[in-house]
Amino acid sequence: MFRILDIDHLVLRVGRLDEMLHFYCDALGCTVERRQETIGLVQLRAGRSLIDLVTIDGKLGRAGGAAPGAEGRNLDHFCLRVEPFDEAAIRNHLARHGVTAGAIESRYGAEGEGPSIYLADPEGNGIELKGPPDA
Repeated sequence: MFRILDIDHLVLRVGRLDEMLHFYCDALGCTVERRQETIGLVQLRAGRSLIDLVTIDGKLGRAGGAAPGAEGRNLDHFCLRVEPFDEAAIRNHLARHGVTAGAIESRYGAEGEGPSIYLADPEGNGIELKGPPDA
């Protein structure tokens, strides 16, 4: 048998790669780890995990059908555990990058109940930024 340790990576099909790179790298602090231009893939380092951006017009992206949009998205949301979780600092940083975030709420995650905030990337994919569990 095996056990799941954590999320290794997730893949988002994207139509506006430059905007998505700006959002994930500049606003959220990911870094480009690897590019495979021949198949339309950019892999971003997000802590111990990867966020893969696959262009909808690239070799991989074409296999997925229509692009995500208002009538259908790639996923509901994914959650990134962040530290430190300082609401004012997070909001100020996101605002400098033109990103609006929702209200801070206590939500349950892999480490237990704790603060989190929802936002969306330029193509409407939901993202939760999750803080540490409550003491």
